[in-house]
Formats: sequence, structure tokens, C-alpha cells
Amino acid sequence: MSYLDKLLHGVEVEWKTLGEVCILSRGRVMSKEYLAENAGEYPVYSSQTANNGEIGKIKTFDHDGEAVTWTTDGANAGTVFHRTGKFSITNVCGLIKVKNIEELNYKFLFYWLSIEAKKHVYSGMGNPKLMSNQMAKIPIPIPPLSVQKEIVRILDSFTELTAELTAELTARKKQYDYYREKLLSFEEGDVEWKPLGEVCDFQNGFAFQSNLFKDSGLPIVRITNINGVNVDLSDVKYFSPDDYNSGNPLNYAIVKGDILIAMSGATTGKIGYYNLDEKAYLNQRVGKFIPNKELLNNRFLFHFLLTKNEFLYVLAGGGAQPNLSSNAIKEKLLIPIPPLSEQERIVAILDKFDVLTTSISEGLPREIELRKKQYEYYRDLLLTFPKNNI
Repeated sequence: MSYLDKLLHGVEVEWKTLGEVCILSRGRVMSKEYLAENAGEYPVYSSQTANNGEIGKIKTFDHDGEAVTWTTDGANAGTVFHRTGKFSITNVCGLIKVKNIEELNYKFLFYWLSIEAKKHVYSGMGNPKLMSNQMAKIPIPIPPLSVQKEIVRILDSFTELTAELTAELTARKKQYDYYREKLLSFEEGDVEWKPLGEVCDFQNGFAFQSNLFKDSGLPIVRITNINGVNVDLSDVKYFSPDDYNSGNPLNYAIVKGDILIAMSGATTGKIGYYNLDEKAYLNQRVGKFIPNKELLNNRFLFHFLLTKNEFLYVLAGGGAQPNLSSNAIKEKLLIPIPPLSEQERIVAILDKFDVLTTSISEGLPREIELRKKQYEYYRDLLLTFPKNNI
């Protein structure tokens, strides 16, 4: 903090609008057919945020050098990117070129706009927009260039660390997948394979009524809460048992350690491990596995099921309306049953990878989230300037 105070102490900041210090322009229309017919080596950026905004590559380029681009239309309107090299942009993107790089650093401008641009998005008529005329009005602080570069150096160090951690997480996930497949692949005759129904019971969910959902009460786990590894209750509905005269929804409780599966919809076949202390309740089209503890380790079952997402989706019929049945799962899904001691050994190895790659309290995802929060804190701190001149 003392270093930051020293860096910013007594700094004189001139405020100008973006239109005063930069030239703003728009991209051009490029259809999928155009991209396919002109495939090449130079990236084309559009309104999406996935893959750094890239939607394809063509054999020509419209821009060469450093720039900032922003998304002008749609859900991602106001998202900014720092660009370098040879590239093109589509008509739902804008391009910002600095008039005088001895006055304004591109990366400094990018970091500033990553905070400010979305504040100027207009969402009228249901289609968010940030057009060039509005973008040009955004006020830009211009401290001395040396201060801009030092702020960029500090913030770059945070983004580089986050990128390294994200790459590490990707590598560990691949390693986890490799060992999971290796440890759960048994040669014929090594172990006995049984239909899952012989070693595991299954419970279907309760038919909660959506018109009786509440904003508080007892939580309901729906298919949308199954994310493929864990059960995510960041978006959850609630119920009151008093609203139900027939059937007893309290008989469909979920406790910590339960393994769930989405039985229909876009997440069909996805597995979720319930790792929360609070009891929740099973909605229809969500199923719960209840393994025979004398034959099947609960976590062994969990890791095994993660290897069967594609099989379960196909078993559900695939297509636009997949639909799993509990009987199909119990009869058609075969599971290896090594001795419990071997199951425990395999679980000990795979659980370490699971914690490293999925835990939001211990693993790399938590570390990445902490670094992002740290970056945002220092970014806001470093980019706070007095506005007495505007």
C-alpha cells in the first residue's frame, strides 16, 4: 500500500473523452460462408467472449498493430479486448486506435475501459448496445505515461498469474481424466462386472410444482443444479411441506455425500456430488444413487459414473429431448466390482485430483478465484483518480 501511495501521490491527471484521444471505427459484415471461403491464418474477432472473441481465421487482415476492441451489440456489449498483430473484426465490434501513444498507453486504456465501458451500455428494447457515439463520450484519466506503464506492469503481473493458474488447472484436469480412465479400466476376467441395479438402489425425485416454488424455505435440487461434477445451489428454488397434501416431499431428502444424476434436458447424464452440510430435496427428473456399502464404495461409484456421461446420454436417446429411465440405468449400465480395499485405494488417488481440480475451498479453482478478486481490488485501487478537472 505504501508503494501504491507513493506511485499515485501528487500525480496530476488530465481528463479527456475517449473521442478526443482516440479514433473509433467499426468492423464489417462477415458471414460464415465468407469465413469458410476465405479461410487463412489471420484471426477474425466478433461479439462472443469465448476463445478470446475469435470466430475464425481468414487469409487477409484489416488491421495491423496494437488496438483495443469492444463488443457493440448483444449480451456481451461493452466487453473490451487488447489486440496486437494482424486481425479483422466483424460489424458487431468496434476498434479503438490511440492518436498519440506518447500520451496514452494502450494497455492502460484497456484496463480502464474494462471497468468503465459496461457502465455506458444502453439496454433499451431488450438488445444491449454500446455504439461508437456513446463510447466516444467515456471520460479517460491521463496521468503521466510513466505512471500508466507502472500501473500496467502491476496489473499484468496479476493477469499473468491467473493465466498460469488456469493453464495449470487445465493440465491437472487432463491428468485427472487420464488416471481416472486408467484406474477404472479393468481387463476382462480381472474383476466381476455387474449391472448397476444389483449393487445400487436408485431413487427418483418428487414432483414439486413450479407454481409453489418459494424464495426461501427448504432447497430443491433441479436438473439445472447438476454441473457434471458437483451440485451447484447458486441458483436454487425452495418449497414448504405445508403446500403439499398428497405425497411427502420430505421422503426425498439429499444429504452430504449423495450422488445425483440429471435424467432429462440439456444436462442429461451429468453427475453431481452433493457436498453441502444443508439437507436438500430431490426434484423430479433428478435421480439419486444409493450404493450397497458392503459391495460398493460411494466415491468409487462417483468417479466411475463420471466416465459414463456420454454412455448415459446415448442411453437416454440423445437428440433434442433425451430422457433417462431408472430401469435403463440399473439394467444397462455395468460396473466393475473389485474388492472394497482396491476401491478405496483407487478413490484415495482420484479424490486428490478431484480436490485439486474442483474444490472451491481447497483446490486450484479457489486459488484462481482469489487471484481474480485480488486483481480486481488492485485494478480499482490503481485506477481511481480525482475528477476535479472534469
